[in-house]
Amino acid sequence: MIPDVLAPAKLGPLTLRNRIIKAATFEGVTPDALVTDDLIEYHRRPAAGGIGMTTVAYCAVAPEGRTDRHQIWMRPEAVPGLRRLTDAVHAEGAAVSAQLGHAGPVANAKSNGRPALSAGRMFNPLGMRVTRAATEADIDRITRAHADAALIAIESGFDAVEIHLGHNYFASAFLSPKLNHRKDAYGGSLANRAKVARGVCRAVRDAVGDRIAVTAKLNMEDGVPGGIRLEESIRTARWLEEDGSLDALELTAGSSLLNPMYLFRGDAPVPEFAATFPQPQRLGVKLIGNRILRSYPYEEAYLLASARQFRAELKLPLILLGGITNRDTMDLAMTEGFEFVAMGRAVLREPDLINRIAAERDTRSLCIHCNKCMPTIYSRTRCVVIEPRA
Repeated sequence: MIPDVLAPAKLGPLTLRNRIIKAATFEGVTPDALVTDDLIEYHRRPAAGGIGMTTVAYCAVAPEGRTDRHQIWMRPEAVPGLRRLTDAVHAEGAAVSAQLGHAGPVANAKSNGRPALSAGRMFNPLGMRVTRAATEADIDRITRAHADAALIAIESGFDAVEIHLGHNYFASAFLSPKLNHRKDAYGGSLANRAKVARGVCRAVRDAVGDRIAVTAKLNMEDGVPGGIRLEESIRTARWLEEDGSLDALELTAGSSLLNPMYLFRGDAPVPEFAATFPQPQRLGVKLIGNRILRSYPYEEAYLLASARQFRAELKLPLILLGGITNRDTMDLAMTEGFEFVAMGRAVLREPDLINRIAAERDTRSLCIHCNKCMPTIYSRTRCVVIEPRA
């Protein structure tokens, strides 16, 4: 029987009021790396609008693991604000997840005042610095930091955590043959390259038990030559399933470092991105922005073709992401065997979209996939302007 996307569903120990998850989209409204009223409102509105669970991004597990110093990192000082946020979401009847991760080579070393870490040395144009190859001690510390961050999430009232294994962040950089040229136990074979991702998931599960749901976001493809291939990612997903660390897996794609638009699709707002950066990055974005911010045509369920191959190989519950904007696409995902769908831009544009779809199934999103919401996270004012309907 095909499940009803709007009916309650189990996610590990958690019961969601429906199968629709607000995907993690970095909010850009935490100037002191702590929760603000803007961040609370950012998540309260889609919760009031009918979403089953909203995901707070990006909750770094260590200070050097942020893409810049303004992001929240999970520490005792963050708990009171996070508790206010989770209470506000719960008051609207939704669940709330914390996306935990370490930015690795995507971290802005200049902003953080700490070296960025990766599988190996490389130049990061975002921070205009060279990353440092993580030592085994770094890997152990960051693995423990994920477990500690998950415990802080429990203390803060979160119902779930999402472990970030995608977009060429720390764990994803180890998975990528393009970025990982190590000669030690963490490089070479896929089994070695997957050790960080598997170790982090195991550490989080061991720390939290069944008190909260544990999911992960995994790249199906990096979208760059020499990056992770689909068949390798499927093998990694099988290992994660066999490890028993996860309650569900969210399938994503693209590299925040090398090809971010491979995830988003639609227009590439290069001029708007350039305007948000200081010099010399602004000039660099203007000159070569079209090489990094490539434009890909948008279509509904644009990651489905790749995600089907994971569904065919796995029994683990899967979350379909990418181009989910209306009831027909949600129902297609359920028909294809996916247990949940994740929505980003459409819900940012209309926080009450799910309630409107529940009231009228033919409702269509007003989002036009111009992607001009994306550069606002660098503006240091507030993130996406959540507009009312005309």
